[in-house]
Amino acid sequence: MSARGGRRRRIAVVFGGRSAEHEISVISARSVLGALDPERYDVVTIGIDKQGRWHHLHALPGPGRAGELAAVGAEEGQGVALSREPGETALVGDDGTRREIDVVFPVLHGPYGEDGTIQGMLELAGIPYVGAGVLGSALGMDKAVQKTLFVAAGLPVVAHEAIHERDWERDRAGVTARAEALGLPVFVKPATLGSSVGISKVKRIDELPAAMEEALSFAGKAVIERSMEAAREIECGVLGNDDPVASVLGEIIPSGEFYDYRAKYLDEGTRLEVPAQMPAAIAEEVQRIAVAAFQAIDASGMARVDFFVREPAEIVLNEINTIPGFTPISMYPKLWEASGVPYDELIGRLVDLALERHERDAKRGRTL
Repeated sequence: MSARGGRRRRIAVVFGGRSAEHEISVISARSVLGALDPERYDVVTIGIDKQGRWHHLHALPGPGRAGELAAVGAEEGQGVALSREPGETALVGDDGTRREIDVVFPVLHGPYGEDGTIQGMLELAGIPYVGAGVLGSALGMDKAVQKTLFVAAGLPVVAHEAIHERDWERDRAGVTARAEALGLPVFVKPATLGSSVGISKVKRIDELPAAMEEALSFAGKAVIERSMEAAREIECGVLGNDDPVASVLGEIIPSGEFYDYRAKYLDEGTRLEVPAQMPAAIAEEVQRIAVAAFQAIDASGMARVDFFVREPAEIVLNEINTIPGFTPISMYPKLWEASGVPYDELIGRLVDLALERHERDAKRGRTL
């Protein structure tokens, strides 16, 4: 598939954003940008600050203050926006300069980037983009709704309760009873956030109110899940559009009691074992379920699917992530590297899958 006019494909890498996962997005973008072959791609770097303004950056944000991760500042780079001209797939700077682009690579985690919002905007603009479409992205972001679809598809999920903020405000006793019925300990997490932000482990029922308030400070809906004690945390990558394939499996061995934000990005004790050591029959079933989960939410491009596996042969699907982390310690690129797809080739395949899906949809009259 050739680039427009015989030139290198111009890729806009978009990162940062308004969500609580902003800083992790910056780290992921740093890795993606480092893997894009300059012989194949002309890269445009777009950082979104925490207020939602887009900036054309000539360099990534510098290191944050001690103990903090880097973020896109409101003063950095020239302001830029998508062209409003019908059929023009271009970025327009504040000074009027226009840059035609071939594909957008959203390296955005959480709301306003992973949940179908930017995907919908790019669909309206007729611009190809890496990853799942509007529906797949929205379902991949909502842990409560995706579990409903997994159950409908006959996939095993952890016992859970979805709690809207209004439920908690109106009937705390009822919510408490539902949590107790799951059996303690339970995990409480925002339904529409990732990177383990806002997650709490509740061992005693009197800890539930604080955990609910923490989760609901990030989202209007929370998920309470039974803790899978003594289970291994296993992850599987999925890659493709209509015929997705699964990677080898990886295992997370957290430094703390569970794989929270600090264990993921700040502590050095967490270990990732790739490939995970387990019987072939169990591994094959995990891979089968991973692909089935990918298809259940109508995903495309990429996803990381998370599982709990408990001896001797219990497999439970936890959740799916349609824009997995691309930091140097992230599982998704490690899984594919162990599967024979090195980082730079993985990025290239994702770009190709984006253009393939766009062309397919264009033939169906769904894009400009």
